[in-house]
Amino acid sequence: MPIQKTISPVDGSVYVEREQADPALMEATLARAVTAQRAWREVPLSERARYCSRMVDAFVARRDALAEELTWQMGRPIAAAAGEIGGFEERARTMIALADEALAPIVLGDKPGFSRYITREPLGVSFIVAPWNFPFMTAVNAVVPAIMAGNTVILKHSAQTPLCAERFQEAFDEAGLPEGVFQHLHLSHDATEG
Repeated sequence: MPIQKTISPVDGSVYVEREQADPALMEATLARAVTAQRAWREVPLSERARYCSRMVDAFVARRDALAEELTWQMGRPIAAAAGEIGGFEERARTMIALADEALAPIVLGDKPGFSRYITREPLGVSFIVAPWNFPFMTAVNAVVPAIMAGNTVILKHSAQTPLCAERFQEAFDEAGLPEGVFQHLHLSHDATEG
């Protein structure tokens, strides 16, 4: 498998290397996500919220280490990197709190002979491609709503910030999220497009 290298803008060194996923790993990851989603879509919203809240707790407990990693991966000053973790927490907790209202059925009003409403249904697997700039905040904007809505997620993070995807995975694992609901892959641009 090809190796993905992250060059730190801090000193020009190779900060992290990861193997990029091959087609077999991509297929296996997708199959796990599809299988997990069949059960996840049936999990009550309140339980999904508990998993996501525990993920946020686990994530922000590592605030200092995460800020340091951001600095090495993308060159953001350490004082500013800590702010991203706070922004991540605020956004995630807000989306969790808004989920009941945002995912509730919309009643359109009765029409003689009809009950009219719109329901929101999980769609399946969400493939999220996250950028290197504001790597936690941009990813959380898509990851938490997808999981709260009953979808499963495969996250592909920028080659400049690959540890961000791994830290999401660790936090969800610590939260006890069922296997396959959140996964990440390190992918080339070509593999991402394919």
